[in-house]
Amino acid sequence: MRATNLTLMTDLYELTMMQGYFRNPTDQICVFDAFYRTNPFDGGYAISCGLEQVIEYVKGLHFAYEDIEYLRSLKIFDEDFLEYLAGFHFTGSIWAIPEGTVMFPREPMLKVIAPIMEAQLIEPAILNIINHESLIATKASRVCRAARGDGVMEFGLRRAQGPDAGIFGARAAVIGGCSGTSNVLTGEMFGVPVLGTHAHSWIMSFPSELEAFRTYAKLYPGNCTLLVDTYDVLESGVPNAIRVFTEMREQGIPLTKYGIRIDSGDLAYLSKKAYKMLKEAGFEDAIICASSDLDEYLVNTLKEQGAMINQWGVGTNLITSRDWPAFGGVYKLAAIKNKGDEHYIPKIKLSENTEKITNPGDKKIYRIYDKETGKVRADLICLTDEVFTEDEDIRIFDPIETWKKTRYKAGTFTLREVLVPVFENGTCVYNDTATTMEIRERCRKELDTLWDETKRFVNPHQVYVDLSDKLYKMRSELLEQMSGD
Repeated sequence: MRATNLTLMTDLYELTMMQGYFRNPTDQICVFDAFYRTNPFDGGYAISCGLEQVIEYVKGLHFAYEDIEYLRSLKIFDEDFLEYLAGFHFTGSIWAIPEGTVMFPREPMLKVIAPIMEAQLIEPAILNIINHESLIATKASRVCRAARGDGVMEFGLRRAQGPDAGIFGARAAVIGGCSGTSNVLTGEMFGVPVLGTHAHSWIMSFPSELEAFRTYAKLYPGNCTLLVDTYDVLESGVPNAIRVFTEMREQGIPLTKYGIRIDSGDLAYLSKKAYKMLKEAGFEDAIICASSDLDEYLVNTLKEQGAMINQWGVGTNLITSRDWPAFGGVYKLAAIKNKGDEHYIPKIKLSENTEKITNPGDKKIYRIYDKETGKVRADLICLTDEVFTEDEDIRIFDPIETWKKTRYKAGTFTLREVLVPVFENGTCVYNDTATTMEIRERCRKELDTLWDETKRFVNPHQVYVDLSDKLYKMRSELLEQMSGD
């Protein structure tokens, strides 16, 4: 699976449109924006993720002999078009928000500038990759925030929707803040910590729970977390764990990383009782890990109830994003020009739903930070030929409710362009060599730039995403033209 050629991971209509463009030759260069309209989980932000896989996909684009033969068997493509596909490669440019960066609705998270046939072909795969990984990274960041500094382990492989979702979802979860994953292949591929304890079946395969614990402790004395809920947490599991920890201490075995895991029952009540028992036995520093269908809301509630849990194993609800199963990213044409022309012709998509009207033109994003706190104040979407500096005031306004205006005075803010070049004329120019764990640290720092109000689970403050005067004027003029007035 890891060597699969993904070129045909596209929708049929992309290929039929490509043949249409091929049959009606055009030298048009297009700008397509990939963006989303609503923050997942009704939250205040999302996390960009999946760019590494997008780069691998674009680098590997080619129609193999078997691909051409399959397309020929469909009997809808002409031979000269199939001959063109046999020599196909990507020649366009791509800009994107780096992985681990916070992002907001309606702004381009990725921009493709390419001949229209090339730009159309790559739409489904790009959205598939970014939609999935950004969703899981965002979910993980919320779970980790609820854990308030405790370690969160991604445990969802067996519940993921297929191998790729398990592998790349685990990577995204680590970028979002998880300390590691149970998925060994993800660990190998991306250099992230692999974590885990043992299953109930381990306990059940021994004559007694105590013997199972002793055997496990003998095998893994430096990483001894015992699952205590196979039979009875407080009457059997915890007392037997304490007995094994006592024996280890008496034998001079350092208790460097040890503790218990509870996988069922009232986790708040059981963890408090278990902690009391462990403390009274002299093991107050033991890890108390909880699992069992956790998500950010349950973790947050358990913390509020004073649960004595300091490590969390989160599986199904994280890897599947059960409560918000789709990210919702879309890919829309924003501008077009003939090859050699200097200026793009802006394009806009209309809709009776105001939020579905697109922003035209070739665009970039400035992120505005409060100079004193380093927190994000707003994102400003503008045209690529516009330049804003920290030496001049910036006035922004809501593009829908235009009476809502804010002015940032020079010297009170800093600016950063968010989109970075990834491909230029078919060549990858992205030189970010960060490992997955380094991207995880980048994500942590990015989340620190958000106000606490933006990170609330319920009714969070929405970061302003506004348009420059020039872009707003372009958009308004196009709307006027399209209305026919």
